[in-house]
Amino acid sequence: MKHVFLAVTLVALCGTAEAATCPVRGEHPMIEAQLFFGRDIEGRGPVTKEEWSEFAAKVIAENFPDGFTVTDGEGAWFDPKAKSMVHEDTKIVLVAAKQSPGLAAKLTHVMDAYKRQFHQQSVGLVTRQVCAAF
Repeated sequence: MKHVFLAVTLVALCGTAEAATCPVRGEHPMIEAQLFFGRDIEGRGPVTKEEWSEFAAKVIAENFPDGFTVTDGEGAWFDPKAKSMVHEDTKIVLVAAKQSPGLAAKLTHVMDAYKRQFHQQSVGLVTRQVCAAF
């Protein structure tokens, strides 16, 4: 199910649907992406502050040089094998970017890099069309 959601989201990012007119002067149609990075790594301690900082600087900032915001959160999901809830410290990244053909590839690159580097099964992604001004 996660893969279907991601595929639909990425197709929507690449679509040509006309964005709504922004109501406030100076705002422009943009895509807001929230990414959810679980910090637990099986067989060792969680992603450290230093590891996260390096990842953010080398991977996220290189793909989104106009900026992003990082907040701490606590994720939760149901583990069907253990039949219990799992709680996990999480980094939540908020990006507002112009809709472009390369946006989906940048998001996918960040997600894949994190999964590979920190042995994660998934990285959450939520996108929506918004109006923004910076």
